[in-house]
Amino acid sequence: MKKRLNYQAVAPEALKGMLELEKFVAGSGLEHSLYELVKLRASQINGCAYCLDMHSKDARKAGETEQRIYALSAWKETPFYTERERAALAWTEAMTLISANEIPDDLYLEVTEHFTDKEVVALTMAIVAINGWNRLAIGFRVAPGSYNPNKTLSS
Repeated sequence: MKKRLNYQAVAPEALKGMLELEKFVAGSGLEHSLYELVKLRASQINGCAYCLDMHSKDARKAGETEQRIYALSAWKETPFYTERERAALAWTEAMTLISANEIPDDLYLEVTEHFTDKEVVALTMAIVAINGWNRLAIGFRVAPGSYNPNKTLSS
């Protein structure tokens, strides 16, 4: 797979909005571990190898267990996630696959049982952000493997 272009070098100004969105989510009060699970799950659905590599490394660095990382694609069948995390993962899947289905009211109600209104907005913006990063990485064929969690702060 050959990289198409370095979108960061070609149009760095285009990333300002994405980075501001990341800054908002990081400062929103959502747990870092939850945000990493959301990033991983959306990236699994979208098939973004670069983001899977990046966020599995970030999750490990933040203390996430191998068991929870490996089982994430089958989260509904495991006891490894809290009810709050389950609600966030269900919301992540629905929002990531929004073109294939509508967001049911019962899912929204489940999310609002575990998150305040402000947290629902933050969670939704987190999902918007990772889906945007996935599209950039996939569209421009960013190669996985080079990300070092000790060096950079991006998606």
